[in-house]
Amino acid sequence: MEEHNWYLAKNAIDQIKNEIKISVDGLLVGMYISRIIAPVNNLPIAPEGMLLKTEEERNYIKKYCKEVFVDITKGRTPDPKHWLLKIPDEELTKNYTTPSKNKYPPINDSLKEEIRIAQKIYIEVNNHISTIFDTLRSEKRLDMDLIHESVLSTVENIINNPDAFRLVQQLKNKGKYTYNHALETSVWCGQFGKSLDLTKNEIKELTLGGLLLDIGKSVIPDTLLDKKNSLTDEEINLFRSHVDKSIQVLVLTDNFPHDVMRMIATHHERYNGSGYPMGLKDKDIPLFGHIAGIVDSFVAMTHLRPFVKRTFTPHEAVSELYRLKGILYNPELIEQFIHTVGVFPTGSLVELESGEVGMVFSINGTKRLRPEIIVILDKDKEPLDSCYQLNLSTHEDYAIKHSLARGAYGIDIESLLM
Repeated sequence: MEEHNWYLAKNAIDQIKNEIKISVDGLLVGMYISRIIAPVNNLPIAPEGMLLKTEEERNYIKKYCKEVFVDITKGRTPDPKHWLLKIPDEELTKNYTTPSKNKYPPINDSLKEEIRIAQKIYIEVNNHISTIFDTLRSEKRLDMDLIHESVLSTVENIINNPDAFRLVQQLKNKGKYTYNHALETSVWCGQFGKSLDLTKNEIKELTLGGLLLDIGKSVIPDTLLDKKNSLTDEEINLFRSHVDKSIQVLVLTDNFPHDVMRMIATHHERYNGSGYPMGLKDKDIPLFGHIAGIVDSFVAMTHLRPFVKRTFTPHEAVSELYRLKGILYNPELIEQFIHTVGVFPTGSLVELESGEVGMVFSINGTKRLRPEIIVILDKDKEPLDSCYQLNLSTHEDYAIKHSLARGAYGIDIESLLM
């Protein structure tokens, strides 16, 4: 086997910023091994700090190791089904018996102020969205001044304070699905554009497109949008017509950006050509259309819809998108979206190795597997006398054991923060 410039784990650990612990069954050529889970003395060599280049190298690692750490900034991202940080199956079905006390200790004033500002902006923007849809229904026109005001507020907060804004969005997901979906899709499209290093104007256009992706639904009967049973073929065709209806509205709007119109027209097209309305595939779909398709799917998976009985956790949604990369979604953009969302998205509940339970408040830009959290429960799953913030990127003696399902241990995030 070709010799490599390998080095021991103790030298590699300090350099690792984005590790994911995986089963060796998930190893693929193109992945970068940062650490191994095996007694070094049992190995002829220590394959750490290694980019897998051949199947021979991959098989060598699998022969001696069961688990490894992969650095996702230096090579391919592993399939989430092989991540050992994912929500265990028992956590998804576990019946948490600890009652919700809904009496949580106070969080610090600076965090409360950050959330208060984000909440105020969220309410203003969401009210704008409601007005935009209602005006379109009643007057058959788009209020572009109000739309641009909403987009400007959203973009500025994506750039200046994205985590607090997304957190409030997680808390305020009650109410009419169409409005909430529009706002969250808008925020994620903008955040995705930012992670792709697009220009501020491009981020603004993505945010605008995300806000108006489903504007055509304003002329679809509410009885269909809110239907809880399966749709008939006729109803499916009527529902899918919202794409054409969106374009019909936008072409009557003066100076509407062409790229945004194409984004809205193609956000249900899919990488393999199985989407609608035109059955476009791969390179025939514009970049903004690919982005919108990924974001729209992620938001739909993670929020309760009238005709869906169960939502995905953010981690499950990422896993599903990864499973479908190269089929329904552009594989390179899915890789980047995983970087954008993070393993533990804002608002996720997590359990630490210590047994304590917290909520992710902020994603670390360079250490996405070590976010900033608010610790809520002690190791016995009892509310702490005082919640505290813990930045895992600077406290490496703490580690996340796994994610928790929404509502675990009776935790009501809205009661905690609001």
